[in-house]
Amino acid sequence: MATETSSKHDHMSCKDLIQSGSPAIFQLRPKKETMGTLRTMTLGKRNSHKINKTILLVGETGTGKSKLINALVNYAMGVKWEDDVWFQIVEEEESQSESQTSDVMVYQIFGFEGETLPYSLTIIDTPGFGDTTGTEQDVIVSQRLFDLFCSKAVHQINAVGLVLKASENRLSDRLRYIFESVVSLFGKDMEKNIVALITHSDGRKPTNVLKALKNANFKCARNDKNQPVHFQFNNCQEEDRSEEQEELQHADKISMKGMSQFTDFLEKTPPQKLEKTVHVLIERIRLAACINNLQERIEFVELKQEAVNDNQERLNRYKQEMEGNKGFTIEVEEVYKVKRAVNRERRWWWLWLNYGGAVCCTVCEENCHYPCTLTWYPEYCEVIKDGRCTVCTGKCPESVHVKEQQCLTCEGECRDSTHKTFWIYTTETRTVQKTEQQMKEKYEKGKAESEESTDLLENLKKEIEELQKEKDECLEEAYQHVLSLEKNALNANSLSTHVHLDFLIEKMKEKGDKEKVQKLEEMKKQMDEDKGFKAAAWYGFGKTAAKAAFQKVKQTDCEQTAV
Repeated sequence: MATETSSKHDHMSCKDLIQSGSPAIFQLRPKKETMGTLRTMTLGKRNSHKINKTILLVGETGTGKSKLINALVNYAMGVKWEDDVWFQIVEEEESQSESQTSDVMVYQIFGFEGETLPYSLTIIDTPGFGDTTGTEQDVIVSQRLFDLFCSKAVHQINAVGLVLKASENRLSDRLRYIFESVVSLFGKDMEKNIVALITHSDGRKPTNVLKALKNANFKCARNDKNQPVHFQFNNCQEEDRSEEQEELQHADKISMKGMSQFTDFLEKTPPQKLEKTVHVLIERIRLAACINNLQERIEFVELKQEAVNDNQERLNRYKQEMEGNKGFTIEVEEVYKVKRAVNRERRWWWLWLNYGGAVCCTVCEENCHYPCTLTWYPEYCEVIKDGRCTVCTGKCPESVHVKEQQCLTCEGECRDSTHKTFWIYTTETRTVQKTEQQMKEKYEKGKAESEESTDLLENLKKEIEELQKEKDECLEEAYQHVLSLEKNALNANSLSTHVHLDFLIEKMKEKGDKEKVQKLEEMKKQMDEDKGFKAAAWYGFGKTAAKAAFQKVKQTDCEQTAV
């Protein structure tokens, strides 16, 4: 295939001419790899002795993120205006479908060190945030980034770039939601590495954008004038130069100036290792797991309290009859745990196949992490720390935790593999008949033989007290997770934390801990008064409501079709 590149790019074989003229446009054909939900496009071969800089890009569809990625690649390759050539690494179909995928795309540009930059580039694109498919999609994208950060593919980040147009005079609720979702992933040490990348610029000071960032309380690096660090681009280098050549060359100069300033920032600004970011991500996972487990435990405890209270009333009612009849039988409420099948969430991770499921403690009979989509075995789950669970009541060793499929229908050993499914513990209540002696044995179990037996009703009272103590311990665990996030997370005012606050405040009020209630209410008030957070929250709420409405319509249609 004929080429029209300048001689310094003639040696490149991984390119296809897709448009001749001025400039000649080539599609780069980097090496593609798909490892689970991580897709990489690698151009050239990495030299481990040379420095690599990593950029994470965040932005709405239509802001020019794909063009900016192409511009970064061309700049790294040393492409100049006079070369009259342009290279694309982002494939058109990928650019068009970026909002429909939750996969993270990583572009790696090696072998061009010394052309313009003394280092190679890794560019991470985060498609899928903030689309109309519902908040579940955004949770998945956050998990994808967590996967990436925990993998060996990325060790540190030099810059997080928020991509937005120069014409923006306010940050849309959607963009605030997107940015809030991403910033919530990072530790506080990442703030000085967050910058604004402004596209469609005419080279003048982006007053509207800077005002919008200020109004949004944008957490980012600041210059000596206390303005958000920002860089401007006008990426139209691939446009036909046979007309308006002077204007296009001026636009190129804007982009080259922005590239020079941005890459200089990359060189001078220390990178941030991902340890604190991974810690924040794990803390959020543990908080969510802790709250979910807490809600289940409190439900279980409250059901047991109701059952004990009910049994106490029945025993009081029949006390005289029981005293005269040692064989007296009474119906009592009994709360117990049962295994329930859950849907399989299929997921690939690198070369390992994982089917989701739950990490459950077989001693406490509790669900410690559900859904647990990343790991095969409990010992690798995020809720396990130093060999013990951070969630279940007993903080039991990982050895008594399971993440496996079982048959829940057959009695005894089941040989039919199709019966096996992932499961979680659920709580149920049943009515059983027991004699006074059976009940006394139950409530006096574990007592030393030398200890004098106490009244059965007194034992029931003690059990209620123990159950309340267990609830209080659960609440304290969740509260400490919230404090840890406030201390370490760049964005403590996150949607993922906010959804748990009402529940914690309600339960702390029941407990009567005024000091902790005040602290949680202050956090909630701060979030509610944050305009940026409110806009993001309303957008997130709208997505959830829209999806719920869609699912309701869909269900109605299905029911009508069935009729």
